[in-house]
Amino acid sequence: MLRTLHSTGVFRTFSHAALIALIGCAGTNSAPMGDKPLNVIGESFGTQWTGIAVSKTGRRFVSSPNWHDGHSWSVAELKPDGSVTPYPDLFWNRFNENLTLPPSSQFVCVQSVYVDARDRLWVLDPASPKLAGVLPGGAKLVQFDLTTDRAVRVIPFDDSIAPTASYLNDVRIDVPRNTAYITDSGLGAIVVVDLESGKARRVLANDPRTKAEDIIPIIEGRELRFSGGPNAGKVPQIHSDGIALSTDGQWLYWQALTARTLYRIPTDVLRDPTSTDERIAGAVKSLGPSVMTDGMEIDSRGTLYFTALEKGSIMTRTPDGLMQTIASDQRITWPDSFAFGPGSSLYFTTAQINRTSWFSPSGTMPSTPYFVFRIPVAR
Repeated sequence: MLRTLHSTGVFRTFSHAALIALIGCAGTNSAPMGDKPLNVIGESFGTQWTGIAVSKTGRRFVSSPNWHDGHSWSVAELKPDGSVTPYPDLFWNRFNENLTLPPSSQFVCVQSVYVDARDRLWVLDPASPKLAGVLPGGAKLVQFDLTTDRAVRVIPFDDSIAPTASYLNDVRIDVPRNTAYITDSGLGAIVVVDLESGKARRVLANDPRTKAEDIIPIIEGRELRFSGGPNAGKVPQIHSDGIALSTDGQWLYWQALTARTLYRIPTDVLRDPTSTDERIAGAVKSLGPSVMTDGMEIDSRGTLYFTALEKGSIMTRTPDGLMQTIASDQRITWPDSFAFGPGSSLYFTTAQINRTSWFSPSGTMPSTPYFVFRIPVAR
């Protein structure tokens, strides 16, 4: 057992297991918390799942990026029996570079899905198959009506918003203010979209706080380095990725993926079309050390949720900065995206990115399944 001093001046006693869960949180205000039970909602052998979205009626949607050979669909509905059906149909999911169909009307390389407060499904397509560069005309945000299962709007992004080396990664929708916020993990930036006009603005593109930090991630006991190709041996530089919007819409939180620092900014500064780059940069606040995370979410109490990649766990951060582990399991390998579901439930995917051919020593894909898990949370 180990006694440590909390920031309040009160000593707490930690078990060995709890201490192990805290290793790597240097610089954060951390405390142990009992693991939440994991409920397996779906599993996939061979098809990699990254994004997850859940409707108010409990419909579940997953996304699979077009990163590796054998890709078959981009968005699917995960049925109660665990089966998947391409969503909304095969036409949207039949992208092939040899076809002459316009990329604006089909999924090219979908990274994330999101259901907003009005129960609308949004699909974010960075349109960079194999991460080889944005396909002209392909980057877009697509809105689906879940009552008709039809696309009702496509918001395209030109190369001023989605440059060739960009990778639009995650999205949050502020329904009352009719605004979307998107991270770019390829170059590092935040994209702000006026959903009424469809006009978008790229901000913080030259700011170090949307960029990767100089760290060497260690996942499953191994340094995260490319296993082959021109970048063999190099640590990936993955920029602004995880994003969360406070429930009142007043604060936007984000992190770069290969980084361990959390930031936030008041959204009124982002939405103001007269805000200069200097004003936006000056409004960014560092919330200090965090954990290396891919996905983020926030609840009505202001508690942030992190997919803690180096720990194989799910962690939270209370508004006063207290970090806690709420779920850990050997199956939580590269937890990727979050979605709140009906009732007190939180869903997340395991993308196993560190085990893919990009990073595995053998250059092979994972043999273990990709999961969608659900855990109970109080929010």
